Amino acid sequence: MTPTTNNGIINTRSNHSVDETLEKLKGILQAKGVAIFAIVDHSGEAEKAGLKMPPTKLVIFGNPKAGTPLMLAAPTIAIDLPLKILIWEDTQRQRWVSYNSPAYLLERHGLPQDLLQSIAVVETLAAKTAE
Repeated sequence: MTPTTNNGIINTRSNHSVDETLEKLKGILQAKGVAIFAIVDHSGEAEKAGLKMPPTKLVIFGNPKAGTPLMLAAPTIAIDLPLKILIWEDTQRQRWVSYNSPAYLLERHGLPQDLLQSIAVVETLAAKTAE
């Protein structure tokens, strides 16, 4: 499967393995003091169930000081918060860093433009992680 770009998800090719990319993201988040709420190892859980899938890990992270004003302005954004970055490998062994487009989230939840900066940080994080 190759990534699509018309569904509000941004896909950036990673220069590293899934595990290396994950470690890089964790380091960046920790250095910025951003809480990592969970890491979901989809491929690891599939393996436990006797199934195989390429490496796929979801990092759920955020900062209540940034997220709370968003949820006060548009409570439905809570379904998309905390922010998430998916790190995965496709069937051609290409690795990807994927996230919800901040502009898509802004439009989806009818957020005021001045709150975009609170979620736009995900773009910078994903770009630095994929380098």
